[in-house]
Order: sequence, then structure tokens, then C-alpha cells
Amino acid sequence: MTTDRVVVIGGGLAGITAALCLAEAGRPVTLLEARPWLGGATWSFGRHGLTIDNGQHAFLRCFTAYRDLLDRLGVSGLTSVQDRLDLTVLTAASLTAQGLTGAGPTPAGLHAGGLVRITRSSWPAPLHLASLLTKYRPLTISERLGILPAALAMWLTDLSGPGLAQRSMGDWLARHGQGERARSEFWDMFLEPFLNVPTDQADLGTAASLVNAALLAGRDRADLGMTSVPLRDLHAGPAARRLAELGAEVRLGAEVIALGREPGGEYLVRLAPAAQSAAAAPDAQTDARAEDRGCVRAAAVVLAVPAWTASALAPPELAADATAWGRIGPAPVVSIHVIYDIAVTSLPFAAVIGSPLRWIADKTRSAGLHTGQYLAASLPAAGRYVDAPPASFRERFLPELERLFPPAASARVEDFFVTRERSATFRPVPGSRALRPAQRTALDRFALAGAWTSTGWPDTMEGAVRSGSLAANAILSDLSGPKEREHRQVRWRGPAHQPAPPPTGPDDDRAAAADAAAEASTVPEASTAPEASTVPEASTVPEASTVPEASTVPEASTVPEASTVPEASTVPEASTVPEASTAPEASTAPEAFTAPEAFTAPETGPAPGAGLAPDSGDETPSTPAVSPAKRAAAVPGQVGRQEKAARP
Repeated sequence: MTTDRVVVIGGGLAGITAALCLAEAGRPVTLLEARPWLGGATWSFGRHGLTIDNGQHAFLRCFTAYRDLLDRLGVSGLTSVQDRLDLTVLTAASLTAQGLTGAGPTPAGLHAGGLVRITRSSWPAPLHLASLLTKYRPLTISERLGILPAALAMWLTDLSGPGLAQRSMGDWLARHGQGERARSEFWDMFLEPFLNVPTDQADLGTAASLVNAALLAGRDRADLGMTSVPLRDLHAGPAARRLAELGAEVRLGAEVIALGREPGGEYLVRLAPAAQSAAAAPDAQTDARAEDRGCVRAAAVVLAVPAWTASALAPPELAADATAWGRIGPAPVVSIHVIYDIAVTSLPFAAVIGSPLRWIADKTRSAGLHTGQYLAASLPAAGRYVDAPPASFRERFLPELERLFPPAASARVEDFFVTRERSATFRPVPGSRALRPAQRTALDRFALAGAWTSTGWPDTMEGAVRSGSLAANAILSDLSGPKEREHRQVRWRGPAHQPAPPPTGPDDDRAAAADAAAEASTVPEASTAPEASTVPEASTVPEASTVPEASTVPEASTVPEASTVPEASTVPEASTVPEASTAPEASTAPEAFTAPEAFTAPETGPAPGAGLAPDSGDETPSTPAVSPAKRAAAVPGQVGRQEKAARP
């Protein structure tokens, strides 16, 4: 081979992690990102002097690989994790229907305005849920009493087997005594923001893994983490700087249209014409002959893009596998952004039930707003809303926010806009686990990364980072001789926050909980679990949905520094990474609007740094689609295949 370079295609959290691990291991790395910013599904943009994140991206204490990435980027201090779960649940819609808001005394456990505050106890898991549930007044006493036995059954039963591959979480919960209200007002409240589908449509094994990792594996695993800065300052900028320090090359706006393998074993990565002009600097580690043809030559490749993009870009040798990847469909997320002239709530973060809104965060400080208040609300599983005109969002959700936050009714709305991620995550529906590939492929020195790959997690930042680490490990193993491989295994100890592998038997919390609960409840189907075996995929810790990833810089979106990557921390075999940026619909444009007539067309993805016009339906360019015609002429032997843009 004429080069020892590793090319990472895609600059989301998965690609960033893979590049970081490879560069830290001393490998020459080139990171190619089609969009003008790093961060994938986690990005920021400028609007009227503020820095706006494309959506929520909260994390949990159990996101150990993601938190380790923040440590390696030197930005852990820009986030905070609760000492103990303390979550406010807003219930305005359902409580109003029950006559529980308005004048008169507030029921016990509820605050004025239909607010429930839940905190965890110091009891061992999963009994810590008992004290949490006693305060969860949106459900009746009998509904609350039924949740713990169902959780214990989930904890004690292996739900990842092939015989359950077509079962939904909603179906399993219903069979274990969870009625419609318990599913919608408790299980959906927790699961839907991370799964990006309702529990009735969610794959049982994937959902159960999240429940086990966050709620049952330890009493502190679901403690919430938030960032105090925009996503661009948490992911994109720090990643670019760290990669530059390690000597890695980062090319933004470099769209890959095809890749193939030469007889000698090298890979040729073909760039779109617009990206070819951005050839590497003379001192960059590139092969001049390949660059002249608009290609990048590589000894190894990590393909860290969404499933539907990976399916289109896969080398011909992986065509059969790529067909399965193309069957993994995307799921949208919509975020609503409202800026008021006064503060309407003192809550930094809240969950919502009885409404399409799921999470609401106060983004005033992180966005740089000095007067008034900026609230951002997310609508996961937003298939019915993603193509709605801006006026419909204003008409539907401003009154909803006024019900949730009564002071908003008398506040003036200074700005209202919407961001849409049409392909925010993959859809973890029944049957999807069988389609999710391992990071190591049948091709030597060719690995996959992304939260959609096989990790046992839904599409979250945690899953994305884990997949990037696993992909880097696979490449390093392929490139290493036996002695170096043995040495590397000794050196790589994994991230500082790395959890233990999935448990094979009861731990201290489980033993204490099982003894204490033995006489308290009868667990349906739990008795069939031999020796309290836990869910293989479930014990590792989730993500979220989405998605998610780094962000762009408002009004200065291109991250200047090239970079390299720290050593791959070996993450347990359940780790995937957020998709890279070549997906044409991966991020949609924030829409500004003040009048229905202003909207002209559904948005694509906002250009980072673009100051969006306040009185128009904003549209910004998205990443170009991967053209079959371009792919056909890209690499000798490359057969053009019709790209499959799977839909939910």
C-alpha cells in the first residue's frame, strides 16, 4: 500500500470519536465531513445575535462513554450532572381535563399549574423507584403499584432473544399490567425522548436495554446532565481543536459520493466536485495522484454516516449487507423555540405529559440572551408534525405553553421559530435490531460507526460515541501485528466512566432489592428467568435519541482547525455512534416566522452561522444527496446503486 492513512467519513459524534481514538493511537487520520461543521445531529446556528441549538440534547449519568469523550475534549466542566435525580413533570393538559388546575387547593404531590416533582431515594435499585412512584400523582395508586412489578419483570427477564425480535415494548407492558395511562404518562414520558418512537412502536429489546441501563442498573443512573454552553462549544469546536493538536486532518464541506477497494487492498474515497477543490495543503498526508483525481487514498476506512447513507456508499463487496442497512428508517424530531419578553418559569428543565411536547429547557443563558427568557421544547416521534407549516405550530403550541406556564399568557412573544430534523435518529421498531450491523465488517480495514449500528442502545449520543470507539478498535486491530495488538489491549483501559460489562448475575443492588421485594410483589413471567439473568443489551447504558452530537458555530460555522484523535478507549461491546453528516436530510432548517404567509417550503438544514431573517420562513441549504450517477463513475469497479431514503 502507498499510504497508511485512515479516512473517517462523517463528522458526527461517532466519526469524531473514531478519529480521536485513531489519532491518539498514532495513526494518520483524515476526517471528511460533508457539511461545513462538525457535530452531526448536534449543532448550533446564529440567529439575531443568539446561539441556537438545533434541539435538546440532555444526557444521563449512565452515558459513560459520552461523558468520557467530554473529558477527553476538556469540556466536562461545561456540563453538570445532578447529585440526585430531581425532575419536574408538567401535567397541564391532563390535569386541566381532570379539573385539577385553576382555583382551589392543589392536590398533594402537585404544585400550582399542574406540576409534579419526582426525586429518587437512596434505596438500592430497583427499589429506589418505589419512593419515586409514591410521588407520581398523575397515576392512580393502583397504576403506580403496578409499575414496580413490571419493572422487576423487565429486570429479571432476558428480553433480547430472537423469539422476541418482533415484539413491541408497548405490547409487553400491556401484557404485564400496564394500562394505557401508565404507558402514556409514565413509560412514554421517560422512553419516548430517547427512543424517538412511542413505546407502542418501540422494539422491546432496545427499549428494555434503556430501562435497565438508566432505571434499574443503579439508583443514580438516571440522574440528568445538561450543558451550560451551546452544542458548538461542547462538541464541534473542542473536537476540531483536539484533532488539530493530534495532527489529524479535518476537511469540512467534503462530500463523499463513492468509495471502493483497489486490487492492492487500498481504498479510494471519491469526493464530489465541490469538495475536490478543497484539496489538502501541501504538507498534508495525502497521495497526490489520488488527489488529482478527486479521490482520497486510504489504508483503512471508518464509515460513520447514517444507515441510509451508508447503504448508498458501501463498497460493492458489501452490497448484500448494505441492502439491509437501507431498510433502517429515519425518525424525525421537531423543536419549538420561543423567546418571551419576561421570564415565565424558574424551571431549568422539565418533562411534559399529556402533550406532544416532551422536554422543555430554559436556554436563556446558553444562547446568550440577556433580557426575557428563551424556552426550547422538543417533539420527538414527530412524523405528524415535521412537514406542518410554521403557522400551525404557533397556533397549536403557544396556547400549550401558556397552559404549562401561566405567566406566558401575559408575556409578549419576541420570537418564535421551529427547527426540524427529518432524519434525527433511526427508528428502533420491532425487527430493527436484526438489521443493525456490527462495527467490524466482512471487509478488512473497513468499519462502520454510528448510533444505528449494533450497540443495544437506541440512537443517542452515548450510542454514537460507543460505536465510534468500537469502530476505531476494529481498524486498529486490523492494522496491528500480533505483538502490537497485544500491547494495545494492555494500554487501552477504556473511558474513565466506563461501566462494567452487562451483568450476568445479581449485583449488590439486585440482591438487596430481590430480598426486599420477594414478599412485596408477584412479578409476571419473572420466574421464568433462570437465576435472575439480566438483559444482555439492556444492562449497558443508553442515549438518546437522538441523537444525537456536536454543533455549529453561529455566524462562523466552519471549524478551522484540522485535527487528530485520542486513543480509542475500549468501550464494552455495546457502543455505537451518531451518524455522520453525509445524510441529505440529516438536519433541517430553523424556521423563523411571524405570519402564516411567510412560510414557503419545508426547511432543509440551516447553514451554521447564518443569521436568519426574522420575518420569513427561513430556508437554508442541506447536504447534497449522494447521486447514483456520480457514484457510478467514481471508482473503477464501483457499481452505481439507487440510494434508498428510507422513511418511517
